[in-house]
Amino acid sequence: MEDQGPSSWYEAKPQLEKVKVEGNWGLTAFSVVVFVLSFLYVFSDQLDFVFYLVSVLFIHELGHYLLMKRYKYQDLRMLFIPLMGAFVQGSKEKYSQKESFFVISAGPFPGIWIGSALLVFASIYQQEWMLELSFLFLFLNVINLFPIDPLDGGQLFKLYVNKKRDLFLMLFALFSSMLMIFVGWMIDSYIILAFGFLMGFKVRGFQRSHHLRKILDEKQIPYESTYDDLSNEHYAKIKEVLIEETPALKKFLSMSEENNDEFLASHVNSALLAPVSKDAGKAMKITIVCLWLLSLSFPVYLLASDVLDFGWYFEKL
Repeated sequence: MEDQGPSSWYEAKPQLEKVKVEGNWGLTAFSVVVFVLSFLYVFSDQLDFVFYLVSVLFIHELGHYLLMKRYKYQDLRMLFIPLMGAFVQGSKEKYSQKESFFVISAGPFPGIWIGSALLVFASIYQQEWMLELSFLFLFLNVINLFPIDPLDGGQLFKLYVNKKRDLFLMLFALFSSMLMIFVGWMIDSYIILAFGFLMGFKVRGFQRSHHLRKILDEKQIPYESTYDDLSNEHYAKIKEVLIEETPALKKFLSMSEENNDEFLASHVNSALLAPVSKDAGKAMKITIVCLWLLSLSFPVYLLASDVLDFGWYFEKL
């Protein structure tokens, strides 16, 4: 029997064409070359340092990549950004809190454990290169665990937030932006300073999302859904709110004479919140916090205590 419910009274939502990004290791290799050349331009006599840096970043991102591959993330790719760092990009229609914990942790935790092991071996065998590599492993991965957006520590922190997520993300991004601007100014780092200002644009994006979803909540229009699962009724209502609350979009549509169905569909899709399965139990959350604290404190203990001897290194210097 044909559906006669309220959703059938609305026009069918447009089909949204999915753009598939193929994983391309050639592009990754090219980004590594550009990354290396940009660093050699600044540190022309530090070839060893640049090699160590690429190795540490690659191993860190490889951890994320392998876990995302394991959990069937789509459109996976790894890229290096000149003078800044590297990242792995991928997406899923429906996310798992438990999987997300593992994916995020797979970058910094192994990096700190590798760095700690190298630190011990460097002390035992008195290998200068091993000590310098361990310092880089520890420094980059410990910094990455700081609870600041968009670092891995910040991503882990976000997973613990259940209610008022958009408001939290907006305030968290604002705090992270201001902190990076302050740190960049204090240590006279233009890269960190610029990154902090770029984070300001992210704050504005979160602010728009928070405002829009607040209205959707007031109108009791569900938006935590994939585009494919979104009903025609809810698509029409979200589109209506989106046009009404976005003056620039409303003006564009009034001036445009073309068919903008697919254009509007992409905007509605951007307004949706990807469903996240809250499948991480209390025991797992406590374990992640303990690992986070241990990963931050253990390298400090190794360096501050008398367990390891690095006098030979400073004598060489």
